[in-house]
Amino acid sequence: MDNKRLDKVNKLILKELGEIFQKELKPAVPGLMITVTHVKVTSDLSYANVYLSVFGVDDKKKVVEEVGLNARAIRGLLGNRVRHQMRVIPELRFYEDDSLDYIENIDKLLHS
Repeated sequence: MDNKRLDKVNKLILKELGEIFQKELKPAVPGLMITVTHVKVTSDLSYANVYLSVFGVDDKKKVVEEVGLNARAIRGLLGNRVRHQMRVIPELRFYEDDSLDYIENIDKLLHS
């Protein structure tokens, strides 16, 4: 599939999932914030790997696992939002994006 098309799909899913996490899915834990940092859709549009940054809790992996357990419901919300732009809504796979933690660690090492 054309790379331009995949880039557009990636951006669309990133934007819509970001809005879903910010507006529709209120976290049960006060102070918890989930941000969608990157989306990578496979060339056949069957899977979307979604990378999340989690702020406000210590156990980030557990939060990402809980989001993964609710992937079907989140996919349904995404489908309602993009149904006029996409025929097939990809299956969502959620991963923790630890790039910000990595950058912060390197910054600490450079300053010490």
